[in-house]
Amino acid sequence: MLYAILCYNEEDVVWSWSQEEDKAVMDRLALVQDRLVEAGKMGTSLRLLPTTAATTLRKSQEPPLVIDGPFAETKEQLLGFYVIEVANLEEALGIARELASANPGGAYEIRPIALYNPDRRTLDKRDTGSA
Repeated sequence: MLYAILCYNEEDVVWSWSQEEDKAVMDRLALVQDRLVEAGKMGTSLRLLPTTAATTLRKSQEPPLVIDGPFAETKEQLLGFYVIEVANLEEALGIARELASANPGGAYEIRPIALYNPDRRTLDKRDTGSA
């Protein structure tokens, strides 16, 4: 079963970390990620840029309205996510706990994935044998 682990935190705090603080958190997360890669459970993980870089398309009117920003209503914003392949929710929660122990603050939302389309650029290169 594929699960997404969505990483929420206060982006003002995270983006104010010094390079050393950010590297320390990324190094701790890398230890967890490396173990998951070796176990064949780690899929894609992404770190999103701040919400100030976001654009929202609102379909509530015609034509759809394009607005700068995500217009998040909460203090914490979605900062990134992992895609993992595990047997069940309990295993996904265990991984989320490991990630949480490496990263100060925030929250992790665990959500099953109904549809997964791998990066076709990667598949195309594998299929044709090109690098």
